[in-house]
Amino acid sequence: MNDRTDIGLPARAAALDILSAALARRSGLDEAIAAPAFGALETRDRAFARALVMATLRHLGPIDKALDARLSKPPPERVRNILRLGAAQAFLMEVPAFAAVATSVDLAGAGRESRPFKGLVNAVLRGLLREPPKLDDPEALAPPWLLARWRAAYGAEAARRIAAVIAEEPAADLTLRSPELAAELAEALEAEILPGGTLRTARRGDLSAWPGFETGAWWVQDASAAVPARLLEPGPGQRVADLCAAPGGKSLQLAAAGAAVTAVDRSADRLKRLKANFGRMGLEVSAVAADAGAWKGEGAYDSVLLDAPCSATGTFRRHPDVLWAARPGDIASLAGVQTRLLDAAADLVAAHGRLVYCVCSLEPEEGEAQTAAFLARRRDFVLEPMRPGEGGAPEASLRPDGALRILPFHLEGGTDGFYIARFLRQG
Repeated sequence: MNDRTDIGLPARAAALDILSAALARRSGLDEAIAAPAFGALETRDRAFARALVMATLRHLGPIDKALDARLSKPPPERVRNILRLGAAQAFLMEVPAFAAVATSVDLAGAGRESRPFKGLVNAVLRGLLREPPKLDDPEALAPPWLLARWRAAYGAEAARRIAAVIAEEPAADLTLRSPELAAELAEALEAEILPGGTLRTARRGDLSAWPGFETGAWWVQDASAAVPARLLEPGPGQRVADLCAAPGGKSLQLAAAGAAVTAVDRSADRLKRLKANFGRMGLEVSAVAADAGAWKGEGAYDSVLLDAPCSATGTFRRHPDVLWAARPGDIASLAGVQTRLLDAAADLVAAHGRLVYCVCSLEPEEGEAQTAAFLARRRDFVLEPMRPGEGGAPEASLRPDGALRILPFHLEGGTDGFYIARFLRQG
């Protein structure tokens, strides 16, 4: 099956549906993968379709650049998506060139809108095969408007290094319930131990079959996403509120450290999954379905963690669709939501308590600008600087003011982009 000649049209049709949904709207990819029609496919077809879509999204910019050079005018979006998938099969997957072209032509023929373009699909893909495109050019991997923002925020070289990570398929990062088992689990999972205790493994396949899954020894969580909870230094007896908590990785960290955790999220369905994960781990949590901006809590909390809704541009390693579904207006809109949530979170913190604010975004409006505005509004809070390497954060991510700006290239093998600030409430 290495050359994938035995994968048929249903898998490619599913990939077309998923890619179209991913590029049409935020969360479209997740919705399409969760659809019953996708679940009804054979396991190998689902795996192929998902891998094809992810490879296409990670190289979408260069693929489009190559296609545009061979198209005299833009074709219908369905046709463009068929061409995108065909190019990805030919140059990024273990699919023979003839199969990539033939199945793309068949896929075009299966739709009324795309059927008249079968000849175009055949000609364009055969042209690309004669002159293979360069699909790893960092200058083309990111949407131009985002690359321009990153240049302005971090400089041209850093922006290029951020963009270069887009093409890389990430390894799996695991957070351990019991850090003392790190060496044992690292050997069983063929993993390396990262700063902070995260395990990183190149393993693929069904997670439930991996050592330690059934016993709840670990959960999947990006290395950067594991840093914020550690910065609260939670311990037994502490009351901690985790706002916008789902899917729950940070809540699990806090509970595993012995804290009494209240996890707040506006989605009752997401909280059900959070509680199921807690059950697998044998940990306890108080879950509250509520808008974190309006929730008043039960008294003051020793620590509050706010992982605020954001543009999520820092998560492109595992969710490359966010780069292409994001719009410039999203950033300003979500920044306004973060301002409201920060003020609400601050009101929950006890005197001398801590507040950690984080976002998985690379955009300064959703990080540095929020911290500056918050400190100007809330004179009862001060920034509590982080120490170099604290919480397992890359040392290169430490800003002069003591906050963290983790960029995807700060860790070998890549990591999610995050901004993290820790505040202390005055007496």
